[in-house]
Amino acid sequence: MDVMETIKDQIESNSIILYMKGSPNQPQCGFSARTVQSLMSCGERFAFVDILSNPEIRSNLPTYANWPTFPQLWVGGELVGGCDIVCEMFEKGELQTLIKETAAATAE
Repeated sequence: MDVMETIKDQIESNSIILYMKGSPNQPQCGFSARTVQSLMSCGERFAFVDILSNPEIRSNLPTYANWPTFPQLWVGGELVGGCDIVCEMFEKGELQTLIKETAAATAE
């Protein structure tokens, strides 16, 4: 499978997916750590891809997403954004609403 198809499949198959450096339990950069903390505080399960151990995804996702940096949070097939956007949404209470609604719709 082509790497662009793999990325598309990952995003379509997971209602909440985070492309990050490291894992939720061991983030490998501060931006990934802050994003994971906000996401985990929402209390819903999410998928993740460690871009450090997936160099093809790391090099191609910015083109796919038209977004140059990591981490990248995708919810319901749409790019939400990176660390600053996710953390700002969390502080405003918007992230919790988005994550809970997406998780509930997926569970139906």
